[in-house]
Amino acid sequence: MFKEISLGLLIPFLGTTLGSLCVFFLKKNLSDNIQKALTGFASGVMVAASIWSLIIPSIELSRGMGKMSFIPSAIGFSTGIIFLLLLDSLIPHIHMNAEKAEGPKSNFKKTTMMVLAVTLHNIPEGMAVGVVYAGLISGNSNITAGGALALAIGIAIQNFPEGAIISMPLNANGDSKINAFLKGTLSGAVEPIGALLTIFAAGFFVPMMPYLLSFAAGTMIYVVVEELIPEMSQGKHSNIGTITFSIGFILMMALDVALG
Repeated sequence: MFKEISLGLLIPFLGTTLGSLCVFFLKKNLSDNIQKALTGFASGVMVAASIWSLIIPSIELSRGMGKMSFIPSAIGFSTGIIFLLLLDSLIPHIHMNAEKAEGPKSNFKKTTMMVLAVTLHNIPEGMAVGVVYAGLISGNSNITAGGALALAIGIAIQNFPEGAIISMPLNANGDSKINAFLKGTLSGAVEPIGALLTIFAAGFFVPMMPYLLSFAAGTMIYVVVEELIPEMSQGKHSNIGTITFSIGFILMMALDVALG
């Protein structure tokens, strides 16, 4: 079990690291269309993971409530949205193609706030992996080792383009390739840390698992709706993001069903 959990926590981080390595092999910046495609793909993976790996298990865990089994999921999901909304307003950050920073005023460099933006959006992914593995540790029959691994692999797949999207623009904005790679990798370090902390916290709240699963789903959907979908839809050729969204969604759905 320890080996499975360690692997599950490190796989998403590996995805970010490999994506950040692109800064050494590709051009200094990604074209707008490629960024739209990668962002759309990441969005599709996150939405499918939220549904199949988090919300559906959450509802199944509450099936003893009959027709009211949606209530824990609705409460947890709403709380996750509110939690990310608070983080969004408390942490200074700037999104990739935005001109104006969000959150409280600060003297941070633009590149630092770009890394903070990606770090902020990686927190939910780490929590999602942590909650699922906490459910696996607790012996919950609705969460399988294959399903937990599917979520970790899915997050890693969508982390790969994320690593490239953060490291390459940093290099284009003046950072050396090594610094850009390290910052891109560092933005993903919050995931295994967040997952581990979530596992420890969730261990004390096993009866709250339906709420915790849907809470993680709410945080992930917040990131998709607030950040990723606007980025993939702006300007011309927004259909590129829509197409890759569907590809990411289908891939994650297939992974979860096949491995779960």
